[in-house]
Parts: sequence; C-alpha cells; structure tokens
Amino acid sequence: MIFKIKMNNLYKPSRVKIEKIESLSHNVKFLRLKKQLDFIPGQFVLAGLPGYGEAPFGVASSPFEKSYFELMVREVGNVSSAIHRLKKGDEIDVRGPYGNGFPLDFFKNKDVVMVSGGCGIPPIASLTEYFIKNRKNFGRLYLVYGSATPDDILVKQDKIKKWQKYVKILLTIDKPASGWKGHVGFVTDLVKEIEVNPADAVAAMCGSGPMAAAVEKILKPLGVPDRRIFISDERKMQCGIGKCQHCTTGKKYVCLDGPVFNYDQIDKNWD
Repeated sequence: MIFKIKMNNLYKPSRVKIEKIESLSHNVKFLRLKKQLDFIPGQFVLAGLPGYGEAPFGVASSPFEKSYFELMVREVGNVSSAIHRLKKGDEIDVRGPYGNGFPLDFFKNKDVVMVSGGCGIPPIASLTEYFIKNRKNFGRLYLVYGSATPDDILVKQDKIKKWQKYVKILLTIDKPASGWKGHVGFVTDLVKEIEVNPADAVAAMCGSGPMAAAVEKILKPLGVPDRRIFISDERKMQCGIGKCQHCTTGKKYVCLDGPVFNYDQIDKNWD
C-alpha cells in the first residue's frame, strides 16, 4: 500500500484582496487585507506582485483580529512602488507568517518598555494591541516612538488616544516643526524618563541598529540586561525559510532565528 503525505508548500502564496488602502505619510501606505492570519506579534509576511517580486513586512494589526490583517508599506523599491499603485479591491500575493515573534509568556507580570523609530512601528503596534487585550497580565507599559516629522508618525491620533488609556505613550520628532508641541530630539531622551522595576522589566524594540544600540546603553544601567531586551531586526529577506542566505546576521538567519532576537544575539551585526 502506498501512503500519500500532503506537504504544505512554504513557498506558495495566497491571493489576498485589499479591503482598505490609504496614505499614512508621503511614502508609507496602510493596507488592510481580507484574510485571517494566525501570527505572533513580531512575525512577518512576504507580500508582492507577479513580475515585481516580494518583500518582507511586519504585521501591524492585532493578533486577535479574525477577519483581516494590516501592513504598512514604505515606498523604497520596485515591489513597494507597485504595491503603492494598487487600489481597494485589488489583490496581492502573501505568504507566511514566518519567523519567531516576541516571547509573550516571558513578558507576563513584568514592566515593558517598547521603543520604535520611523517605519519600525508595525510589530510594536501589534505587540501594543496584544498588551491592551491582556492588560491585567502586565506591569507598567511604555511606548516610546520617534519619527522625522509629525507627518511621519504612522500611528494616527485616534489610535494613540485609544492606546493611551492603557499604555504610557511618549512621542518625539527629530527637528522642530510648526504646530508641534511635543518633544523634539532622540528617543533616548524619553527613555530616560521611564520608571521601571529593574529586577523585573523587559524591553521590546524595532528600529535602526544605531537607535537600538543607543537605547540599550540607557536601559542597561537601569537594570535591564541584554537578555531581557528583545529587538525585531529589519533585513532583506527572500525565501523566508532559511535557504537563500539573504538575511544572515552573524551565524543566524533572521527569517528562522528571528526576526525577534535577544539583544546580545545580534549586537553589532546590524545592516
């Protein structure tokens, strides 16, 4: 007797309809895709179009949402430019989720400091939604988010107001801007204002290597060691399953071993 085993094709994408698309800034668009996606905050999908290729995107929506998931797409190349030209009702190819997300169980009953810069906000936004849904399971929650200008803040005011009921949100921009009454400067300036229990605090970050290194130098003296700092690494990924070697960082693969790492696993291996 011959037994046939059905194998899942990890390379095969699904065609997904765009339920909503809008501009978040001059070069970032928001996509709501009509498909249930079971994922852990911090995991990513590969999305694209035939003839253009695909690119990795962190999922920005709540992991509890059952009818859709959301992406933020910055226009930086052929794939993202093609996605930016799409409209509501169009379809794109999506596969995933891939990688390891944030260690949610490890965060329980701890103070959590979330830090992001620019377009690194999607996995942190998803993580924030997770914390809010399970607010009683965590200590003090902070979100520190820095952008170049007020128009580059990718989390809009209605969502910020909703989050502020549960999370202390600290925003900053790089340079003074007309009408901006908030902080101006680096995210590291705001991290200094945070109060946590050093014996039981963790951090979750997504952003550039220099930003992460600067934040780590502030968190460590507060009693938050590298093993309790988790960072979502942003790298060029192609296959998603550790075969193409595009996303190596030191001896690790971002798509398999990450994209979320302990800080000491990836320190100095930034793009």
